[in-house]
Amino acid sequence: MVPPLPARLPPELLERFGHPTPGHAQSVILGGDTAFSDVHYREALVALSQRPQDHFALYVHVPFCHVRCLYCACNTTITHSEERVDQYLDALDHEMSLVTEIIGKRRVSDQLHVGGGTPNHLNEPQLARLMEIVERHFEIAETACTSVECNPRRTSAGQLDLLYGLGFRRISFGVQDLNADVQRAIGRVQSLDMVRDVFLTARDTGFESINLDLIYGLPFQTLAGFQHTLDQIVALSPDRIACFSYAHDPVSRPHQHAIRAEHLPSIAEKLQLFHQAVESFSAAGYRWVGTDVFARETDELTNAQKERRLYRNAIGYTPAPAKQVLAFGPSGIGEVGGVLVQNAPDLKTWERQLAQGLLPVGGGRRLTEQDRRRREAILYLMCNLELPASSAKGLEHEYESLCRNGGQGLLEVTNEGIRVTPEGRYLLHGLCVEQDASVDWGSTQWRAMVSP
Repeated sequence: MVPPLPARLPPELLERFGHPTPGHAQSVILGGDTAFSDVHYREALVALSQRPQDHFALYVHVPFCHVRCLYCACNTTITHSEERVDQYLDALDHEMSLVTEIIGKRRVSDQLHVGGGTPNHLNEPQLARLMEIVERHFEIAETACTSVECNPRRTSAGQLDLLYGLGFRRISFGVQDLNADVQRAIGRVQSLDMVRDVFLTARDTGFESINLDLIYGLPFQTLAGFQHTLDQIVALSPDRIACFSYAHDPVSRPHQHAIRAEHLPSIAEKLQLFHQAVESFSAAGYRWVGTDVFARETDELTNAQKERRLYRNAIGYTPAPAKQVLAFGPSGIGEVGGVLVQNAPDLKTWERQLAQGLLPVGGGRRLTEQDRRRREAILYLMCNLELPASSAKGLEHEYESLCRNGGQGLLEVTNEGIRVTPEGRYLLHGLCVEQDASVDWGSTQWRAMVSP
């Protein structure tokens, strides 16, 4: 059943919970704890070294693009210098050396994700070197989920062959919107013919799963125009589709000043756009997973949600057991043994700390047992759309607050627990962000519990 249009909810709820929030990489940690340093991260890695049976995922952040898109919320550096990228790869090699000297060489990883920025901004020798660095320090399990993000405008048939040969089996392309007016407004012009050609070439190459990213809430998006994009995406038949909310924050991202606020849809209009996506993808045989992903009924994410074992780490939704993430590259976000850590977001700062022999920590937090339970409860609610009352033992205050905040049609509360209503799905992330913000994390303003 397609959830009803969110506009049926009172306007005050739309205003309160409908505002866009950062993407997963930004929302796992907002702000940082200046008291958290290289020493604390080392302690967590030493503890991991004593648990050789622990599963973990690897995230590598490639912080480069050839041009900055105006909507961008990613940590990236604009460069056309191959030498600059080679310097980054030198530093990345050093960072992995520092980590594996502590946890042990060639530890087995169940998941590898290379994101950015634009990972395929790297030329073919640089892509090969990146994977050589990873595989020299870690063993990627044969059954591992291996994925990479690509800009279709930078993709060629030869590059796709290389990525497949390097071991990547999942690939994600940023499409955002196929309407020409919207593309010009966000500085990312790419034709349907080009996107289709790249998509079909990736399919012919043999990638097991192809994801396409869309964004709703962009300037000049209309219901008619966005429907045309949705129809074109459905016709391509990707394995997964991610549909993210645009977050307009020109104060933090000055390049977004080029997007005029009066050209953006209102909160209610944005949710109508997303509802349109839910309707279109549901009719095409996709299942709405979590808050913003659509997957085939046979997809492992769909099965994980049905079986109430879906999880979200700093990389994204996963059915895998790897709840720990080792992150590399500037701004990379990881989690090791109850410790959340983010690398220094600035490329030069990240490189300078590594040159000093330090782990390039930008901030972090060691979660208490109460923190972990609170975080797990909200993640479970976001992933599996319910929270058994038994999971709230010791979290009575937070549970009551959640019930109260969601009591206007967002949540159904029974003696057995909480279940997200069909209407509530549209505002679930905003509800959870507010619940997380109500927790006293101190002055560091951590939001470590939620991912959109």
